[in-house]
Amino acid sequence: MRHVSCLLLACLMFATPASAEEALPAPPEISKSPAEMRSESLDRLFASLHTAGAEANAKTLEKKIWDLWMASDSPTAEVLLRQASKATDEGAPEEALKILDKLVERYPDFAEAWNRRATLYYLMRRYDAALADIEKVLELEPRHFGALAGRGMIYQKKKNYAAAIDAYREALTMNPLMEGPKEALEELERLEQAI
Repeated sequence: MRHVSCLLLACLMFATPASAEEALPAPPEISKSPAEMRSESLDRLFASLHTAGAEANAKTLEKKIWDLWMASDSPTAEVLLRQASKATDEGAPEEALKILDKLVERYPDFAEAWNRRATLYYLMRRYDAALADIEKVLELEPRHFGALAGRGMIYQKKKNYAAAIDAYREALTMNPLMEGPKEALEELERLEQAI
């Protein structure tokens, strides 16, 4: 009897049932990184900007996009971005610039850091530096309608109206719901026709 039990146990140990795969636990799903999840959320939000009736939710959609752009895989980067914004709001552009310089150096793939520095350069009337940072923003996030609109504003200040028109049109291609670029574009197109 003992011999039969051992033999039965051995057969059970080495037998491969037809449903062996089902008996094994499924491998865990590979979780997505925060950056991948942000990217997917951005894709959905940008698609929503282009749907019929999006005007009713324009501000909400834009805010959600900006919130995702301001997020980073690094809490330190987010803290530095907030510190730079606070310094700018408090009228301390040089302090804000030091923080943003450190931020883009340490986190060169954080598009919003470059965008904030471009905005600060614009406020400081350092237009060429702002344009250089905008190029970096668009390299990292080609849909960044804020950077595209900023490029239009800079070209408008530099009286390069054709380039400003192109920049505003591109910004509106990414986000057709922005009022500021729409108004600026209409004004520049009227000027262009009057010439």
